[in-house]
Amino acid sequence: MDDDIALELTGPVLVVGGYGTVGGELARLAAPYWPLLLTGRTPERGRALADEVGARVRRWDLSDPEPFSAKVRAVIGAVNDPEDRVLSAAIRGGVPYVDLTRWTARLQRAVAVAAVEPPRAPVLLSSGWMGGVSGLVSAALAGELGGASSVEIAIRYDLKDRAGADSVEFMDRLGLDYEVTEGGRRRMIMPLSGAGYVVLGGHRTKVARIDTPEQFTLPLVLGVDTAVTRIGFSANSSTSALLALKRTGFFRWGRGDRFASVRRAMLYAPGDGGSALLRIEVRGRSGERRTATVADPAGQAHLTALGGLLGLRRVLGADGAAAPRGVAFPEMTPAPQDVIPALEKAGVQVEVVS
Repeated sequence: MDDDIALELTGPVLVVGGYGTVGGELARLAAPYWPLLLTGRTPERGRALADEVGARVRRWDLSDPEPFSAKVRAVIGAVNDPEDRVLSAAIRGGVPYVDLTRWTARLQRAVAVAAVEPPRAPVLLSSGWMGGVSGLVSAALAGELGGASSVEIAIRYDLKDRAGADSVEFMDRLGLDYEVTEGGRRRMIMPLSGAGYVVLGGHRTKVARIDTPEQFTLPLVLGVDTAVTRIGFSANSSTSALLALKRTGFFRWGRGDRFASVRRAMLYAPGDGGSALLRIEVRGRSGERRTATVADPAGQAHLTALGGLLGLRRVLGADGAAAPRGVAFPEMTPAPQDVIPALEKAGVQVEVVS
């Protein structure tokens, strides 16, 4: 039996994974605007949060075949949806949908799912870095330049920050080559290649390339010839250790379930809190540049949740314009000039230089 998510314009927003690390931040951000229904595997874990924000909480374990049913005004996924259960149910029900958790291959699969059964409501695949904030800021800078030829993104991943288990899923992809667009041509590259140093918020940070969805979507949406994302950790020694491990071939021969716990244990040791920091450099067609440093002192989960909140406002037409039905990506925002003010209003520090 299929899951049944039906549209009810006065119903709650369904937050799947609603009391996890990102889901909890999202619930607190969204609660002032809409009634909420939070779901997860163990509702008892979410009851305190539900009481705090005035939400309802129910069980929906995406690994359990038991069907789920609800009437809602929108759905946002803050937990992995590996079998496309949430996506498919939202499409069947004609319910606006936002997803924050897909890596590139799963995002591409979601586009294929939506092609088989075209959505009757907006479907925003907002899985670029930090809930699509990377793509949103790229679009804002490209708008200032009148178009863009390249986007380069550098991320400083704070190892002391709070993090959910899904936050290091990219460890499972470090043995898989991925496609990028460089100089107008597509080619396959290895993860953790192109290592070097950048300065992010005053920190000299060692970074290397990683597979993220905006490297797939930015060339399609903004028409850039080059899209590059690199990541480094708040301790350069951790980045160096990861690069050394790559040279041993571990991420090739250590793939699969047997070594999954080993891979994740390398980086998944969440702390009590840290900051989110990324640098986005956009080059215009004439050679002019804009560089934005985006810092969220409330942390990586908060910035991801903020990307989700902006996505919900978009699919629900909360800013006055009804979103069109069908699949969209964050950088397809109809109002790129509003992106940076919206981030700053939420406490995010954005410094733009030419």
